[in-house]
Amino acid sequence: MASEAILKKKQEIIDEIKDRVQNANTIVLFDYRGITDSEAKELRIKLREANADYKVYKNTLMARAFHDLDINLDEELNGPSAFAYGEDQVAPIKILSQFAKDHPAVVLKVGIVDGEKADQAKLAEYATIPSREGLLTMLAGGMMGIPRDLSICLDLYSQQKEEN
Repeated sequence: MASEAILKKKQEIIDEIKDRVQNANTIVLFDYRGITDSEAKELRIKLREANADYKVYKNTLMARAFHDLDINLDEELNGPSAFAYGEDQVAPIKILSQFAKDHPAVVLKVGIVDGEKADQAKLAEYATIPSREGLLTMLAGGMMGIPRDLSICLDLYSQQKEEN
C-alpha cells in the first residue's frame, strides 16, 4: 500500500486537475507520442500565446479527477494522454489541430467545450471556426454594410429626383 505522503501528493494532483477543468472553457485530450522536446516546447509556446497550456498527467489520476467531476472519459484515457486547457473555447482546439497537421504524431482524442463532450469530428468542426477577432471583424463588416447600402440608395434616389 502506498504511504500517506504519496497518497496526499496524488490527491493534490487530482485537485489540480479538477481545478483546471473547472476554470477552463475548453479542455482537449491528445496523444503526444512521437513529438520531440523542441516540438513540445513549440506547442507550449503557441498555446501560451492564446492564453492556454497543456500538461501531462497520469491517466489514472486524470480518470479520478474526471470521475469526481462526473465526466466520463474512461475510453479516451487509453495510452499516453496530454491535457490541454484554455479560457477561449476554440483557441486550444485550433492550435492543436493546426499543430497536428504539421506533426502527425499528435492526435486529438476528445475535448470538453463549455461542459459538452466533443469527439474528434466535433473537434475538427470547431477547428474551422474563425477566431473571436475574426468573428468580430465579420460582424463589424456586416453592420457597416447596412448604413453603406442605405447611403448608396439615398444617393441614387436623390440623383433620380434631381433628374426629374
